[in-house]
Amino acid sequence: MKVTTSQFEHAVTALVAVLRFDFPADAILSRYFREHRQIGPMDRAFIAEAVFGVLRKKRLLDHITDGGKARVLLLAWLTRVHGLNTRELQALFRRGDADVVATIKAASTDALTLAQQAELPDWVVEKLLTTCAENEILDIGKALAAPAPLDLRINTLRAKREAVIAALAADGLTATPTPYAPHGLRLAGRPSINRHALFLNGTIEVQDEGSQLLCSLLAPTRHDLVIDFCAGAGGKTLALGAIMHNRGRLYAFDVSAARLKKLQPRLARSGLSNVHPQTIANENDIRVKRLAGKADRVLIDAPCSGLGTLRRNPDLKWRQSPQSVAELTRKQAAILDAAARMVKPGGRLVYATCSLLAEENEAIVEAFLAANSAFSVVECDSIFAQQHIALRTGKYLRLTAHQHGTDGFFGAVLLRG
Repeated sequence: MKVTTSQFEHAVTALVAVLRFDFPADAILSRYFREHRQIGPMDRAFIAEAVFGVLRKKRLLDHITDGGKARVLLLAWLTRVHGLNTRELQALFRRGDADVVATIKAASTDALTLAQQAELPDWVVEKLLTTCAENEILDIGKALAAPAPLDLRINTLRAKREAVIAALAADGLTATPTPYAPHGLRLAGRPSINRHALFLNGTIEVQDEGSQLLCSLLAPTRHDLVIDFCAGAGGKTLALGAIMHNRGRLYAFDVSAARLKKLQPRLARSGLSNVHPQTIANENDIRVKRLAGKADRVLIDAPCSGLGTLRRNPDLKWRQSPQSVAELTRKQAAILDAAARMVKPGGRLVYATCSLLAEENEAIVEAFLAANSAFSVVECDSIFAQQHIALRTGKYLRLTAHQHGTDGFFGAVLLRG
C-alpha cells in the first residue's frame, strides 16, 4: 500500500469528523466527498478504507496508542494493521511522528481484555456473556470486524439465478450462489454494481443473504395481504413482492417519509405493481388500526441496535449504549403489540432484528407470548425445511457472521390461532 500525503491528510480530517460519533460514518464520508469534489475515485477509496479500518480496529488502536487522536490512530492502523514500515510512512510524517510510530510498533498486546480482543465495547461483551462462551464472543467479534461480502438478490420476475451468474461472468464479475437463500448471489471482491445494466433494469438488488432469509420465513403467497411494518428503504418489501409473484397486496409502512422515498426508484426498477408505500405517524396510526385482523402476513424488521451489521457499520458499536438499547426495547415491544393486532386468525407474524442481544430478541418475543395467548411460535427450522432451504438454527432464526457469513439476524415466527 502506497499512501500519498494528500490521501493521508484527507483521511485524518474525515476521521476527526467521524470520531465525534454524532452521525453515521457513511453519511459523514458522503458529505465530505461532496464538499471535496476534487478528490478522485482512488483517493476516495483509500479514505473510506482508512476511516472504516480504524473503526473496525479501534479497540486495538486505542490500546497501542493510549487513546490517541485521529492522526495517531491512522498511523497506528497503517503500521500495525497494514504493516507499513517507517521508511514507507516517512513522506507522511510531521515533527514527532517518527517517535510516535516507534512507540506504536513497540506497544504490547499481551494484556488485551476479552472485549478489546473482540473489538467490541465492554458493555456489549458483558451482555453477550449471558448467552455466549468467551471463545464464541471472540469468533463473533473477529467476523464482525471484517468487511462484509457483497450479496445480491435475483429479482425472479426478471431472470433466473443461473442466467444472472452467466451474464455477470461475461462482464468479468464472479458470482456464486449464496449457501442458503435460494435467490441470492455473492460477488467476489467489492465491485461497483450500481451502474451495471442488471442493476439498472431491476434484475438484481443489493441485499444481505440474512435479510433475504427473513423474507423466506414470512413466505407470503400470491393471494395474501402482506404488511412490511418497518419497511425503511424497502429491500425486504421488494423481495416479498417477488415471492408473491407481483400478486396480492403488499403495504410498506414506515414512520420516515425520507426512507420510503428511497424505495420509489427501486420499486420502479423492480417491475412490481402490488406494493403500496405509506408513511405512518407511529405504530398506532389510523392506517394501522384500519387493518386490524386483516393481514395474512406481517413482517416486523424492528428498529434495533444494529449490532449484527458491524461489518458494514462499525461505528454503530460506538454510537449505541446500554441506555439506547433500553429505549429501543420499549419501542420494539410497542411495535410488536401494534403489528400483532393486524394479523388475522391463522396469519403469520415474523419479528426480526439485526441485533445480537437477547434483550432485543428472545426477551421481546417471550414477553409478548406471555401476554398474548392467541399467538404461538412456529419453529423456523420447519419453515425452511418446507422450502428446501438447508439451514437449521432451532426454534428461532439466529444468524451470525462467523457461522453463516451473513449479518447478524434474529427472527421469530408467530402464528395467530
